[in-house]
Amino acid sequence: MHTQTIPDEVSRYIAQSHIALALGAAEDDNPLLLVNQPFRDLTGYGEEEVVGRNCRFLQGEVENREARERIHAFLNGERQTVRTTILNFRKDGRPFVNLLYMSKLRDLSGTVRYLFASQFDVSRSQPDLLAAYDADLGQAISRLGAAFSESDLVIEGSLTTIANTVATVAQAKLTLSDLDGTGFP
Repeated sequence: MHTQTIPDEVSRYIAQSHIALALGAAEDDNPLLLVNQPFRDLTGYGEEEVVGRNCRFLQGEVENREARERIHAFLNGERQTVRTTILNFRKDGRPFVNLLYMSKLRDLSGTVRYLFASQFDVSRSQPDLLAAYDADLGQAISRLGAAFSESDLVIEGSLTTIANTVATVAQAKLTLSDLDGTGFP
């Protein structure tokens, strides 16, 4: 089990958020350190089932090639943030299209300490729900700066990755149409 002390301000912020959030370690295999209740509600997994694991287990056996390439570029430092749709599976096996947003949290010396992620199910959502999520995520990231500054952490990147909602919904619909053709529930 990976043990890393998470600043109280960070833990409180993530726990109190009403959007699905996760915090991962910035080293080794990027195991999850903390997930909130909306994350648990979305995936069906309890905290004890996910903490210490890399969240790639949510992908099951699906390839997710483009999304994985974007995530790898982010993890390798080629991108400050990543926002992509990725096919995930709930604990009960039901698939969902996850709109994943990831950013790095750096300490004041510039060292990446954590990976911050937000998840949103765009499987069958209405565009207005996605727009509301975008607004909520934008506010959450803005508030992160204040919450994390108490812990001498800075969120990397900007809100420019929270753009192009129409293209994201279109990508999710294509993924869903592929799913519908394979017999997934």
